[in-house]
This record gives sequence, structure tokens and C-alpha cells, in this order.
Amino acid sequence: MPEAPELCPICQSEMVITRFYCPKCETTIEGYFNRKSNPFAKLSDEQGDFLLTFVRLEGRLNRMEETLGISYPTLKNRLTEVIHALGFETDKQPASPSVDRQQILEDLNQGLITPDEALELLQSLQK
Repeated sequence: MPEAPELCPICQSEMVITRFYCPKCETTIEGYFNRKSNPFAKLSDEQGDFLLTFVRLEGRLNRMEETLGISYPTLKNRLTEVIHALGFETDKQPASPSVDRQQILEDLNQGLITPDEALELLQSLQK
């Protein structure tokens, strides 16, 4: 059975549940019902996959490094993105872009991230 849409496919407004039906006894209940919000619906597919891998590997970033083949700094950045997408704050204070850029270049120089990862991180600073 497909999941009920959260937003109207026409105008993108929040949908309201007004009817429940039991196919076994053919009971119908009508009214206005609150939808239990799903905070994970806010995540992109990529963020959802990341979170599933995080849970599957018991939150161990060192195992995620091996499994996903990406560096620890990139994993931390992706985890922070997921935390923010879920509406939570992190203790990590946003640094100025020049400090972030400098850190990315230092990580690249030390071999902590690949050139492709560095490019991706630098491009994300410009958004």
C-alpha cells in the first residue's frame, strides 16, 4: 500500500487526513486527524542512505570510512548536514569561509581527503 503524501501534488500545501477505512469490517471514520510528522522525510535520498549506513555500522565513523571509502572530515561534514536537515543545531560554530577553505586545503595537503572530495567541499562553500 503506498504511503499517504505529505504535500498536495497540485499546490504543495500540507495534506490533511479526513477519512480512515477498515477493509475487513468496512468501518469508515471521517473527521480531521493530525498527521504524525516524519522528520526523516526532510532528508534527501543521499542523506537517508548515509543515515542508514550510520545506523547499520552502529555510528562508528571509522567503519564508515572503510565501507564508503571517504575520509573522516567528509563523513563529519555529511553527518553535520544530516543533523541540520533534521532541524537540530550542532556545537560546531560556523567558521568563516576562508578558515573552512584553508582547512580543506590543509586536509588535502595532508592526504586526509582526495582531490575530488576537496573540490566538492570547496564548491559547497560557494553555495
